[in-house]
Amino acid sequence: MGGDNAFMPQAHLLYGPKSMRAEKRSVAGRSVLASVAITTLKVIVGVSTGSLGILSEAAHSALDLIASLITLFSVQVSDKPADADHQYGHGKVENFSAFIETGLLLLTCVWIVYEAINRLFFHHVDIEPTIAAFLVMFFSMVLDYWRSRALGKIAEKYDSQALEADALHYSTDIWSSGVVVAGLLLVIVGRKAGVGWLRDADPIAALFVAGVVVYVSSRLARKTVDALLDAAPTGVRNRIIAAVRNVEGLLEVDRVRIRRAGNRYFADLSIGMARNVTFQHSERVADAVTAAVHKVLPDADVVVHSIPRAAYTENIFDRVRAVATQHNYNVHDVSVQNLHGRLHVEQHLELDEHLKLKDAHDHVTLLESEIRKEVPEISSILTHIESEPATIEKGDEILRDAGLEKTLKKIATEFPEILDVHDLAVKRVGGKLYVSCHCTLPDELPLSRVHDISTELEIRFKQAAPELFRVLIHPEPRTDNRR
Repeated sequence: MGGDNAFMPQAHLLYGPKSMRAEKRSVAGRSVLASVAITTLKVIVGVSTGSLGILSEAAHSALDLIASLITLFSVQVSDKPADADHQYGHGKVENFSAFIETGLLLLTCVWIVYEAINRLFFHHVDIEPTIAAFLVMFFSMVLDYWRSRALGKIAEKYDSQALEADALHYSTDIWSSGVVVAGLLLVIVGRKAGVGWLRDADPIAALFVAGVVVYVSSRLARKTVDALLDAAPTGVRNRIIAAVRNVEGLLEVDRVRIRRAGNRYFADLSIGMARNVTFQHSERVADAVTAAVHKVLPDADVVVHSIPRAAYTENIFDRVRAVATQHNYNVHDVSVQNLHGRLHVEQHLELDEHLKLKDAHDHVTLLESEIRKEVPEISSILTHIESEPATIEKGDEILRDAGLEKTLKKIATEFPEILDVHDLAVKRVGGKLYVSCHCTLPDELPLSRVHDISTELEIRFKQAAPELFRVLIHPEPRTDNRR
């Protein structure tokens, strides 16, 4: 498990929260009952035989009982949802539980080593291996095997570090119990064969148990300390960066931070995007980044922070629009002229139609000042103020004027690029005359030329019919001119 958990499907995606809580609490509760039984039996047999190996195993099992109680408590608390005081949930309880278990294991190790050295060099104790001692140890090994498999299965299923710690304890308990049995057997062999040094097999076996405990403690200590210190799982950060860099529209991945609480991961990313993109586009890119992170850490809680950046390919038009976007202004028809080495900018700015001219002019003055700061090579700026519509206009009627339509279509023939004019409509809105039409143009015609033709055609329409208030021309390619 460990770092590899980052790439496993997480429990939130596969199982419901109720079933997850029920299974985790059930297996933790059964582990507590088993610890009570086996600790009691080991204490009784250890005292009756005087075996340090069995007593060390009893002490080990007693601490495992405490650890199991802590685990049971932690899985009951860790699955509680986030609240106002614990915005990241209660998952860290599991990590803290595993940390406490590590400390308990180290205390066990200190006591076992002290007692073993005392019996080896200062105070010899004769032990009496009995059938009951062997039966209890074999029973302990079977029980530990069952508990280790049950806890490990649920720990892997729900990515629970607390249950994983318990499973690891009991899997190593099998080996330490085996060492104790071997020590008891060597004591019996030493007595029957008259080999005096084999009488120390029991405290030596206890030292082996201590070695196992140290090994388990070192593994747990590294994992729990990493979790408590919010260490990122090995290799996950680089995988996330690689996945996010494939998202279209990103200029850079500025920062990636990952933390774990219980079986839940939290990812915090800062990404750079072109500064003139819209808020809606920025949100779509952030959603794509979140989806990329979920491919590496399924069901992670992802927060994406967008940072505006100047793109390497920005030109003067982009820089002008970027300043306008920064102030939430909508500019269009930006034109830049180079007159005798000096740049002059003309632009159209849309403002709320309900603004007074004085207020609108203040907005324009501020925008032009900001543009000059951002683009100092600009010599002058001229802004055309347009009202941004905020009112739905009611159309009075649609007119049929065959003479006007014929005149307008004839004017269109003056432009060789215009292939035809269709869907011409005349309507009166608010007492003003509106005309709209569709113009078919060659597919390969550049958009700049299309705009020039539309503008010239609009001017010609208004020259021929001064009563027209507004003309709207919709250009269409020859291969698709009926939409």
